[in-house]
Amino acid sequence: MSSFSSTPTIPLNTETQMPLLGLGTYKLQGAEEVHRAVDAALATGYRAFDTAAVYRNEADLGRALRELLPRYGLTRQDVFITSKLGPKDQGVKAMEGALHSLSLLDLDYIDLYLIHWPGTQGLSVTDQRNPGNRAQSWAALEELYAQGKLRAIGVSNYTPAHMKELMQSCKVAPAVLQVEFHPRLCQVELRNVCKEYGVCFQAYSSLGKGELVTDPVVIEVAQGCGRTPAQVLLRWAVQQGVPVLPKSSHPERVAENAELFNFTLSDKDMHRLSALDRGHKYCWDSSEVA
Repeated sequence: MSSFSSTPTIPLNTETQMPLLGLGTYKLQGAEEVHRAVDAALATGYRAFDTAAVYRNEADLGRALRELLPRYGLTRQDVFITSKLGPKDQGVKAMEGALHSLSLLDLDYIDLYLIHWPGTQGLSVTDQRNPGNRAQSWAALEELYAQGKLRAIGVSNYTPAHMKELMQSCKVAPAVLQVEFHPRLCQVELRNVCKEYGVCFQAYSSLGKGELVTDPVVIEVAQGCGRTPAQVLLRWAVQQGVPVLPKSSHPERVAENAELFNFTLSDKDMHRLSALDRGHKYCWDSSEVA
């Protein structure tokens, strides 16, 4: 089992470790862009990579890793790969969807596979078939987990209600909940639910789609500790034990985002940032999904 030695990790309830820092690949399009971002990430110590069926770049990510890992003296076991089931495959097509991700990535196993969204493509958010489809998807993921094709399974964009529903019916507890998380969306209730169930809470959109890097408080904190606003926002999360997945196609930004583990924010700065909480979502809102 790899130790992902170059980056700090967090234990999952599957007794595996997940790196606290991963490269998000949302909107990275085309073999060349994916290859460049993965190359920069591996060079600066990233050992986790996050994709999804809806990103349409699983094949490019798989190819980039196959080409680049040997260059860095790394093997498949040295990296942690996450992918996600598309809403179009929610329910009866979940098994097929997960196996398609495996095939596109060209891997024997995926380290973490998530249900991307609690709803189903083509159904209204209020459609009462959504809960049944989620349950069916989860059963398929549990089966692939038992076969070792998925080393850990989890969910994304679930609300506290969706989490409670899942915990009541699952045979295998989710290892991770991945949601939007930043100082304007502190997700207190959801984090407490995860804590209660022993589920790792993971952040996406740590920079609030780039909006937060221009926030006066964030800028002031960054200037005070000689860091960039992006580094401060990412550090705010990891200092609370929350893994992050910053996305960039720019090699210098990828490298800059990795500089998280050699500084600490003061309690005062942590409080100042957390006080920005407005419950504000920049990304998808799943609160209406039945």
